[in-house]
Amino acid sequence: MTDTQIEIVQGDITKQDVDAIVNAANNHLWMGAGTAGAIVRAGGREIEDEAIRQGPIDVGEAIVTGAGALPCTHVIHAAAMGQDLLTSAAKIRASTDNALRRAEELSLASVAFPALGTGVGGFDYREAAEIMIGEAAAHSGGARSVRLVRFVLLDQLAFDAFQHVDQQRRQEPTD
Repeated sequence: MTDTQIEIVQGDITKQDVDAIVNAANNHLWMGAGTAGAIVRAGGREIEDEAIRQGPIDVGEAIVTGAGALPCTHVIHAAAMGQDLLTSAAKIRASTDNALRRAEELSLASVAFPALGTGVGGFDYREAAEIMIGEAAAHSGGARSVRLVRFVLLDQLAFDAFQHVDQQRRQEPTD
């Protein structure tokens, strides 16, 4: 049984050499600002067009599109908020879980996440890190295809929060 490797890096999610990147989406899958806007600028409008054809979806759900000109092969659109632009711990947990499920359904080996819900959603970086890293760890091991979950944070405060939470997780005794 191999555990999934969890990495925390500072950088641009659109430049990651992974099978899929996750878009911090709204449930109508429109891609305007923040991570979504960066994905469209780097990968092309066809990513948004394909996403919108699959929506709207329930908040907490995730869908998959092609990646256009991005170096990855898929974009997983995880709806961490609705049109009200509000999110919660439960929405972030569900959207992280469902993004990982979509990656497994496609037998992907690596996926990169932004800090879901922390941009326009305004969710606390540390709490988002605890939820998302916890979900990644829960999806670890067994016959799972996903062997690498990378959290890619552009913002220094987000990077510091995710790195701190990950270091704490690694220091906890395991049963």
